[in-house]
Amino acid sequence: MTRLRLATLAAPLMLAALTGCAALGERHAPMHARHHDAGTYSFGLWGDMPYKKAGDDKKLPAVLASINRSDIAFSIYDGDIKDGSSKCTDDIYTDALTMFAGMRRPVVYVPGDNEWTDCHRLNNGGFDALERLAHLRRVMYPTLASLGQVQMPLEHQGQAPGDKYIENTRFSHGPVLFVGLNVPGSNNNVVLNAKECISKSARTVAQCDAANAEHAERDAANIAWLAQSFQKARDSQARGVVLVIQGDPGFDLPETEDADESKLPGVSGYRNFMAQVEKQTAAFNGQVLLVHGDTHYFKVDKPLHSPGRMLTHFTRLETFGSPSLHWVKVTVDPQSEQVFQIEPVIVKQPE
Repeated sequence: MTRLRLATLAAPLMLAALTGCAALGERHAPMHARHHDAGTYSFGLWGDMPYKKAGDDKKLPAVLASINRSDIAFSIYDGDIKDGSSKCTDDIYTDALTMFAGMRRPVVYVPGDNEWTDCHRLNNGGFDALERLAHLRRVMYPTLASLGQVQMPLEHQGQAPGDKYIENTRFSHGPVLFVGLNVPGSNNNVVLNAKECISKSARTVAQCDAANAEHAERDAANIAWLAQSFQKARDSQARGVVLVIQGDPGFDLPETEDADESKLPGVSGYRNFMAQVEKQTAAFNGQVLLVHGDTHYFKVDKPLHSPGRMLTHFTRLETFGSPSLHWVKVTVDPQSEQVFQIEPVIVKQPE
């Protein structure tokens, strides 16, 4: 079973760029100064924004402008297009599409719990979460390409907009394979018991049973997509794999000598998936970067263990989120042993 442990990131590893964070794109090169011909390029990571209850609407334009001014090739949004206590009405999704349409380069969207898993909550409008997931699949994936003003083709697990698992995507850029998976917060849509089922919720017992059935089916689909993706990476001799999910699978649980906190019920919905991440990472020779949001604090560490050893080629990156509206720039250097160089971009808001 996967054992999740926090480890201090060694300074030489990936954070040379952390010693001076960019403010509103000040350290970004002009758009024409890219290095794709040399095999080096950058991409952006952002998510968990905007949250209206935190006043993010006023701060969001500076973030979008910073990303648009940068020299990245594309960006990936790791979920939560709204806060966790606002209603899951149709306009939430169309507003997000409008936001993504303002991005000058391709954007790949990965779903979060706030836009489907948690929609059963009374303060979310008491929606049927599985109906909202079906709506998300139809609306947020209108084509088989990315979002953004410039689109790039994506491979999907589903075949057409609205299909099951259309949200699971992958694409290659240079020697790196990127994989997006629907693994959201709120324990990956697992309902633990009858009390949790109806707490502050409009759900019925039948809907909670359906939620657990949905989790089991999607968990199996995610694991299959993960395994296929790593096989593609091995076959192509990729230098790295980037996995993007929304939910924090329990990396930051308290640690004690006598207990394996990764086996706690509150993160049980991630257990099978993370066991496969550990298995696939151990069998892969390149670097693995797992990106997630959910808890809104920028973090980089090496928390994944295989029995008896830390997986040194696995790195966790947690992105910023409301009310801290910033983003992360990752540079891919195929000539570097570590492949990924991570730089938090601190966005300065207008006075």
